[in-house]
This record gives sequence, structure tokens and C-alpha cells, in this order.
Amino acid sequence: MSSSSAMVRILIKGGKVVNDDCTQEADVYIENGIIQQVGKELMIPGGAKVIDASGKLVLPGGIDTSVHLEESFMNATTVDDYYSGTKAALAGGTTMVIGHVLPEKNESLLEAYEKCRSSADSKTCCDYALHVGVTWWGPKVHAEMEKLVREKGVNSFQMFMAYKDMFMLRDSELFQALQHCKDIGAVARVHAENGELVAEVSEDHFIHISGAKEALDLGISGPEGIEISRPEELEAEATHRAITIANRAHCPIYLVNVSSMSAGDVMATAKMQGKVVHGETTTAHTVLNGMQYYHQDWAHAAAHVTVPPLRLDPSTPNFLMSLLGNDTLNVVGSDHRPFTIKQRAMGKDDFTKIPHGLPGIQDRMSVIWEKGVIGGKIDENRFVAVTSSNAAKIYNLYPRKGRIIPGADADVVVWDPEGSKTISVENQVQGGDINLYEGLRCHGVPLVTISRGRLVYENGMFTCAEGSGKFCPLRTFPDYLYKKMVQREKCQAVKAVEREPYTGEVVAVVNSGKRDFGASDLDTPTRPCTRHGGMRDLHESSFSLSGAQIDDNIPKRSSARILAPPGGRSSGIW
Repeated sequence: MSSSSAMVRILIKGGKVVNDDCTQEADVYIENGIIQQVGKELMIPGGAKVIDASGKLVLPGGIDTSVHLEESFMNATTVDDYYSGTKAALAGGTTMVIGHVLPEKNESLLEAYEKCRSSADSKTCCDYALHVGVTWWGPKVHAEMEKLVREKGVNSFQMFMAYKDMFMLRDSELFQALQHCKDIGAVARVHAENGELVAEVSEDHFIHISGAKEALDLGISGPEGIEISRPEELEAEATHRAITIANRAHCPIYLVNVSSMSAGDVMATAKMQGKVVHGETTTAHTVLNGMQYYHQDWAHAAAHVTVPPLRLDPSTPNFLMSLLGNDTLNVVGSDHRPFTIKQRAMGKDDFTKIPHGLPGIQDRMSVIWEKGVIGGKIDENRFVAVTSSNAAKIYNLYPRKGRIIPGADADVVVWDPEGSKTISVENQVQGGDINLYEGLRCHGVPLVTISRGRLVYENGMFTCAEGSGKFCPLRTFPDYLYKKMVQREKCQAVKAVEREPYTGEVVAVVNSGKRDFGASDLDTPTRPCTRHGGMRDLHESSFSLSGAQIDDNIPKRSSARILAPPGGRSSGIW
């Protein structure tokens, strides 16, 4: 049999198959890009390539729900395109990515989408899909969202409560966008930060104090400014507001880049109240803290600038990992947006000009295994859930992806739980000149990656071709989000009270020529006049009267002797 046909038949023998709900010892037979059989003592055709997985785990390929490839942002272009970025993903055990299309203000969503597709289709090494950003609002956006859903295979839109004058939607616009997402069955992704207050603090507070020599000596224009200007209370407030707006719009909400304990608490409370809320955090936020911004090396500090920022409280990463463990947070993505130090240096004198974004598409799976599974926060099944299965369910890909069963896409990773590697920028495939996890020794590494039934990565060697991946159209109304929402609408529908009509007398309307309707809530009622004889009533005044007054020429009444004080005359010893 020729080597090319042998590649479409693969038998993975002797491993433990791990899904999000169970682990079993089983062999996996793959043919023509599909998992054909899962079990013991399989009857298979000859000529298949056999992969020995003894002592290893066989996992569904990872799904990275947030990557920024070949994207221009804050006057810089990410250093990974859809070829280098997806190649790095495969090296790390990720077999599908969901990228971002972020139109400029007033730019057509459709045109931005087509531009991204025309570049990505010919480069991607693995399957991919796209989120489209709703970066402005109007009738054209409303219509194009529907067209993207019906004709272009898009089922998710991202709205921003931050990035004022760039991407931010006002509350009323966000409400309309969420209503529309619900009507067309899309996943509503929301970046929650109070953009108004972030802008006030960054543009007013910092510019004001950066004029002082003391502030410059303290380096207030440095990378630490990103953490100071975006405190977690602004994220928590916006998270609560986003959930409230979504609840009023009857739309499931998917909060992205959850970075703080207070925002996590808001989400947990909302879930306990029965609201349909899901959340995504990033690898960096579950591993690193905001002390990186106070590093003496500017380049090191600037390399960690992202939004929302890493949090100062050192217990935050463990807290977020625990939320992944208890299903308060559902997904962990890399939010891969790599820039070089030279690109970040555009903000060497002003932290607001440092491009936001961190690398991590290659290291996501190993780092989460090290900090989550080895760290005792999640087990192997929950690892599969937060890195693959939950994403597949949320974006309506499950069980075609995110699960190892017959009939599913053959996106499979052979994982060595006992193997280890030390992360370094020197041997990374992803772009950029720094690695956030430099020197971290990870126990748990991908040995073999299979994408679309093809062996694309084995023991450090790539056999993937540029453009061999495919765009995956996503279906709307995922049950994982909408099933509960539909039921909630049914049981919480507002109904009029059924009662007998009133048959008693009704007072005649008196028309006196004045308004016969109640005053508006906005009308200020006229205060009754209680002044005495046109004189100033000092008991009612809350103002300090000093200087010349208009009634100074009116003679003042002489003082009067009080014969009996209020309450009567006292007859005691006083």
C-alpha cells in the first residue's frame, strides 16, 4: 500500500481513551478522517499505521476558542499568521482554533469576514472557525449579522464594553445586539470592563499626574499603569451589568477573558440564580499574576500587557483554576495575540500605547495540565472538558468534535502524562521573542497529533501542509446554551391577571383646562412657600448668607422675649 493511502488508516493501540465524562482502555481506529471504531480487539483492514499508546492517554484534540492571527491591532500586526499559528497549535495538541474578525468602526462586517477568509483558507494547517466582532451598531450591522449566520457559517459575535471610541458599545446598543443574537441563535461573547471609567482613569488621571516629576520617577507611564488603570472592580461591575442586560434580552451570555476573583464571584452568583451564563478565561490569567508589571526590566513587564490585566492578588490564578474545576468557568483559551518587544516599545513612554495581547497558542494544553491536573485542581476528564469538549458543545460542534466516539472527526492527541518538557522561547514554534512561561517544566506533553485523520505532528516532527486545514461552518442555536433559555422563557413568561371586569361607578372626569394627567417622574414638584412676611427664612436656607443682601434695607424685627419656652415653663430646681 502506498504511503499516502496508509496515512488515512491509523490504529492507536493500548491507550486509555479520555472523554469529558469517562476514561476507558480502548483502541481507536481511524479511516478517511473519521473515527470508525473505539474498543478492544477491533477488526480492522490491513495496512493501517499503528501507533503504540501503551501507558499513554488518547484525548480529543484541543479547541482553542480565542486566537488572533494575522490581525492588526493598536497599530501593530500579530507576528503569527494562520500558517505559523495553527502549526504551533498542532505542536501543542490543539486541532481546531477559532479566530477573530474585528472590523474597524463603520467597516462592513461582511467585508472584514471575507478578507480574513481569503487569507486564512490558503494557510491554515488545522480546522478553524471565526468570531465576528460587533464593533459598532446600526441597521447595517443588524442585517449583516443575520447574513453571516445564514450564509457564512458564523455562529458567534463578540461585543465589547471596553475600548471606548474604538470597539465599545453603549448599554442600549449592547442590549439590541444581544436581542438580535438571541433572535438568530448566535453565541453572544462579551468582553466586560467598564470602558467609560477605564478611559477616565487612563486619559484623565494618568495624564494629569504624569506631568509631575514625582509620577515620572515612579514610572507611572510604564506597564504597571495597565493594572492600575483597570482595577478588578471595573471588571466585576461590567460583568454584573452584562449579565443583567443579557437577562433582560433573554439571551444566553458568554463572558470572555474573565480575569479576577470578583468577576468570578459575580458569575457564580448569577449561575446560582439560574441565569444562563458561561465563561472563558485564558491560560495566562490562570497561571500568572500582576506582579509581572512591576518587574524592573521594562521589556519583561511590557510583554505581559493584556486586557483585562493580570491581577495583583497572587491567589487569583488558583481561584480561576478552581472555577474551571467547578464549572463556574467553562473554557480556557489562549487568547493568542503575539507581539514583539519592538512592537510593544511603541508604548515605552506611555503604557496606553503598548499593544494588548499575549502569546500562548502552543503552550495552552501543557500549561493547563501542569497547573490544573498536576496541581490537583482538575482531573483528566475535566481537563478534556475545559480544553475541548465544552467549547465543542458551546459552538455546536459536539460530538463531531470534542469527543472520541465512532463517527466523530479524527482530531486526536496521544498524550504522555509522565513525559515532561521545559518551555523556552528558544524551541517554540509560535511567533514572538518572549515566552511567558519561560523555564516552566511541564509534566504532560503531546506526543502525536492527528488532524482530520492525518498524522500532522509526531515526536517533534511536522508533516502538515500549508492550507490543509478547513473552515468549519458553525450551526446556530446550540442546545448547550439555548435549551435552558427556551425553557426559562416558557416558565417565566409574563401573563396578565385574569379577573372579572370592574363594574362599579367611575368618577366623572373634571376638565378644568389644566393637565389631567399625573406629573412625570422627571418633574420636580413645586415646594410650598413657607416664608414669613417676605423676609428670609433662615431655618429653610442651607446657604451661608454673607455680604450685601437684597433685603438689607428692610428694618429687622426687634427680638421678642420668650415668656414660656417650648414645652412649657419649668418649675424644677433649674
